[in-house]
Amino acid sequence: MTTAAPTPAQLTRSRSDAWIGGVCGGIAERWGWDPTLVRVLFVLSLLLPGPQVLLYLALWIVIPRAAA
Repeated sequence: MTTAAPTPAQLTRSRSDAWIGGVCGGIAERWGWDPTLVRVLFVLSLLLPGPQVLLYLALWIVIPRAAA
């Protein structure tokens, strides 16, 4: 007997838990994390050298918005 494999949750930008673009909220929803934790980790990562803001903007463009 075969059963249909569950479809994996898709990464989308959050509509309900969005502050700027919904990227951190979407990441948190996808993996079941606390959105505040994801946001704090992102803000802390800004203290390190690197393209964090450009990465956020790229994710904002690439990740689709969640359906209403």
